[in-house]
Amino acid sequence: MRNGTKKSNRGRGRPPSYDREAALDAIRDVFWEKGFAATALDDLVAAAGMNRPSLYGAFGDKQAMYQTILERTASLFDERYSAIFEQDPDIVRALKRFYSKAIDQYLSGNDGQRGCLFVSTAATEAYANPDVRAFLSAMLASIDAKFVQWLENAQKSNGLDIDLEPEVLAMHASAILHSLGLRARAGEPKSKLLAMANGWVDMMFTMPK
Repeated sequence: MRNGTKKSNRGRGRPPSYDREAALDAIRDVFWEKGFAATALDDLVAAAGMNRPSLYGAFGDKQAMYQTILERTASLFDERYSAIFEQDPDIVRALKRFYSKAIDQYLSGNDGQRGCLFVSTAATEAYANPDVRAFLSAMLASIDAKFVQWLENAQKSNGLDIDLEPEVLAMHASAILHSLGLRARAGEPKSKLLAMANGWVDMMFTMPK
C-alpha cells in the first residue's frame, strides 16, 4: 500500500452508491409496461441508471430481475390492502374501497393504463417459463386466501350472511380483481371499472336473496 491508502474491498461492477429501491421501481416499471419478452437489457440499464456490470452485480440477469420484481410486488399486496378490511368491518364498504384502490394503481403508467403487473406480464410469460408459472399459481392462491380471510372475518365480526362458501366467493372476488386489471390495460375508463366492481359487490352482498 502506498501513501497509507487502503485497497477498497468493494466488489467489482457495483457503483460506490446506488438507491436499490429506486432502481427496482424503475426496473419494475419497464417490465410492467413492456412485458418480460419485449424488455431489452438496454431498457433496464437506462431505467436503472446503471451500466451492465453494475446492473448484473446488483440484481442478476434479466430473469432474476423479473423474478425479484414479481416477488417484491407480491409482498406488498398484504401491506397495501389488508388495512382496508381491518379498519372497516363493513364488507361492502371495504370491498369497494379495495377495488377503487386497485383500479387507481391499474390506471397508473407513464404512457398509458398499465393494468395489473401479474395479469399484464406474468400470465403471458407463464406459458413457456416454469418458474413464472409456479410463481403466478402461488400468487393467485395467495390472493384467494386473503379474500377468504377477509370474508370469514366479516362473518365473525359483522354477521355477514352469504350463500356461497368463502372459498368459492373468494375466487369470484379475485376474478373481478384480475378482470379489472385486464380491462384497465385495454384502456377502459375508471368510471366503467368502478361500475363493474361496485356492481358485483352490490349484487353479492346487498341485493335480496
